[in-house]
Amino acid sequence: QVQLVESGGGLVQAGASLRLSCEASGRFVTAWFRRAPGKEREFVSAINQDGGNTYYSDAVKGRFTISRDNSVNTVYLTMNNLKPENTAVYYCAARGGRITIVQTVSRAYSFWGRGTQVTVSA
Repeated sequence: QVQLVESGGGLVQAGASLRLSCEASGRFVTAWFRRAPGKEREFVSAINQDGGNTYYSDAVKGRFTISRDNSVNTVYLTMNNLKPENTAVYYCAARGGRITIVQTVSRAYSFWGRGTQVTVSA
C-alpha cells in the first residue's frame, strides 16, 4: 500500500513562496493536484520516478517547480510568487507500483494524500 503525507502548506501573502513536501512509502510517478473553494480538482504538476521528466499546468508554469529527492522518497513543489487564486488544498498523488508513465489526469492516480491547505492573502 502506497502512503503519502503532505506538509508545508500555510497562510502567506501574495508574492511569497512556499515549498510543499510529499513523503512517500516508495519511489513512484507523483503529481500534485489542487482543489480551490467551489472548483473542481485540477492538475498542477507531475514528475517521473527519476526526476528527469516534469510536467506543469499552464497556470503555474514558470512559477512552480516540482522536484524529488529519492534518498528520502520525497517530492517537492516549490511555489514562487504566489497569488490569491493559488489558494487551495494541495494534494499529492502517486501512480504506485512499477508504472512509469506520467499522466496529468487525476483518474490515473490510485493513491492520494490527505492534502495540505495553502492560503494566499492579497
